[in-house]
Amino acid sequence: METTPLDTPAPLKFASPFLDETTIAAAADVLRSGHITSGPWVERFEAALSAHCGGRPVRALTSATAAIEVALQLAVVGPGDEVITCAQSFFTVLNMIVKVGATPVFVDCEPVTRNIDLGQVEAKIGPRTRAIIPTHWPGSLADLDALYALARRHNLRVIEDAALVIGSRYRGRPVGAIGDLVTLSFHPNKNITSIEGGAIVCNGDVEAKRIETLRFHGIERRPDGTRDVAFPGGKFNLPDVNARIGLAQLERLPGFLAVRRSLVERYFARFATDPGCELPPRPADGDGQSWNMFCVLLPLDRLTITRKEFRDALAARGIMTGVSYEALHLSTLGRRFGYREGDLPETERIASATVTLPLHAAMTTADIDRVCAACAEVIARHRKDGR
Repeated sequence: METTPLDTPAPLKFASPFLDETTIAAAADVLRSGHITSGPWVERFEAALSAHCGGRPVRALTSATAAIEVALQLAVVGPGDEVITCAQSFFTVLNMIVKVGATPVFVDCEPVTRNIDLGQVEAKIGPRTRAIIPTHWPGSLADLDALYALARRHNLRVIEDAALVIGSRYRGRPVGAIGDLVTLSFHPNKNITSIEGGAIVCNGDVEAKRIETLRFHGIERRPDGTRDVAFPGGKFNLPDVNARIGLAQLERLPGFLAVRRSLVERYFARFATDPGCELPPRPADGDGQSWNMFCVLLPLDRLTITRKEFRDALAARGIMTGVSYEALHLSTLGRRFGYREGDLPETERIASATVTLPLHAAMTTADIDRVCAACAEVIARHRKDGR
């Protein structure tokens, strides 16, 4: 039975925002201004995001979930349509496809990168297919060249779920600088935060204007100044307070990424367990990846404990972990569409054994060493062969 060491250090969160006093003071200034809903700071935040994404238009929303929903609406996806996506992702993707009335069509992930298996995507394209939603994973990105070539052949929209990878680069260009619709997340556990928030990178002023309508009740202005609604839009406009925080965070993104990359290098250098865990792919170009998470696969078939017991053992040592991610097709909602165990073996293998280890910009290399040592200790203690 695991016991808690008497000298356990302070708890180590698996994700945490890094908010300095300057940012906090800036948010307070917005509150004192009396203009706290969408306004000039949202416009400045969107302009800065656009500059980060190669000048493409960007519109901010209250969350990445809202961004996925609005992106689907912008792509005119609705009842009777199908959207192909990977089952190794967060619940947002499944939820929003179903919410707009479309049917999710799941494919498996690549076994090492966890990115969408494009070979399976091509096999699933049918007359009702309207869009593809890939989720980019830390440490690697989906093959955008192949993805967009496929989408062009079949006249499909692409909605890139880039919630985990702001700051990553594809062939030297930032995520969002190329492609179709790209959604970003500024949740507190992402690379930058606006407390809650998200954004859509789109293709021009017409789409940007449509997003503005969809994020604010679907309201359109008539020439006489009165208002009208032709589509049931949502209420997803980002407040200025959030945008001010997001802008300050975006300015610090390069520094945050440098810290994350150095911490990940420490993980790769120091992480060693026996039996061994499966580590994420180590990219040749370390500066091209933003590393929002560091996930490992436990060798559960060679251990006497479950994943929950492993996580509990780390928690007893003050180390918090997560699960990224469960298999979407095996959720109660996913099963409504006829999916069962065995349909997507790589996703299911990963979902059953994955553990998200601590990684955020407030950590130090000593924190990484502590996590690595704890993982090695717990796994060594619970080997099936008892050695």
